[in-house]
Amino acid sequence: MRKIPNFVLLRAFESAARLESFTLAANELHLTQSAISHQIKELEEYFSKPLFIRRNRKVELNSEGKRLLESLSRVFDVIEAACSEVTLAPNAQVLAVHCAPSFAAKWLSPRLARFINTNPTISIRLTSGPEPIDLIRNREIDIAISYQATLGSAGVIHIPLGREDILPMCSPKILNAKNSARLQISQLTLIDSSINQMTWNKWFEINKLVQSAQPRLSFDRAALSISAAVDGLGVVLESSRLAEREISKGELVEIGVNQFKRIKEETHFLSYRSGEKSNKKIKLFEEWLLNEIRSNSKAA
Repeated sequence: MRKIPNFVLLRAFESAARLESFTLAANELHLTQSAISHQIKELEEYFSKPLFIRRNRKVELNSEGKRLLESLSRVFDVIEAACSEVTLAPNAQVLAVHCAPSFAAKWLSPRLARFINTNPTISIRLTSGPEPIDLIRNREIDIAISYQATLGSAGVIHIPLGREDILPMCSPKILNAKNSARLQISQLTLIDSSINQMTWNKWFEINKLVQSAQPRLSFDRAALSISAAVDGLGVVLESSRLAEREISKGELVEIGVNQFKRIKEETHFLSYRSGEKSNKKIKLFEEWLLNEIRSNSKAA
């Protein structure tokens, strides 16, 4: 037996906490306000501590209640998603994709509608995280799109998603047209993406330039580094694939076009279990993704 309170009590708490009202929770759950109040009281007795601050006409969560709601909301979202999958049409399928966060936010998500429109019977369940997924152990994930390192190589197919241009980029607002690119790159604040294997040290060495010793900014996500550059905080060394929207809008520009050596790297990989390479939903997603990569490369 799991050591958790009655689900009915948790449901009442989640509703009341989310709506910040026992009355609204009662309406949502088709109960009386008195029933909600009793269920919340029973839950507080279970924990031996209050979860709400009662005021005259409203209730507020205390610190313990806020912590419980934060965790319960995630759990209820998972339960809701699981129930939704069960109610899918008989021919519908769920494709679970785990993706590196910045690739998911900056490149994959803006394109997913095209896959969904052409494959209406496949529902995408997208999760993200910086750590590579071991597909042999984690059987709930169908496909992984990882940054650099991969786990569980035995029995797993890894497909590189093409070489990406790693460029020095910044907001055009902080550039001075009177100064050379070489001078400006030595004066601007450098923004580090801490997990990027192409570091500023390597870049300066490749281009035979001397780095300045001025303070730098560092972020643990490419998306954050790119946003910082858009905000004019400095120059970022990142993939043009991840920054394509910012480049197309003119929010970021490459410093020293044709003046510095172009660096191309394979940084993202598509992975799935070798025993599932004939799985229709996996094949459809792989073909679509590789076609998107090719189309994007031609456009660039």
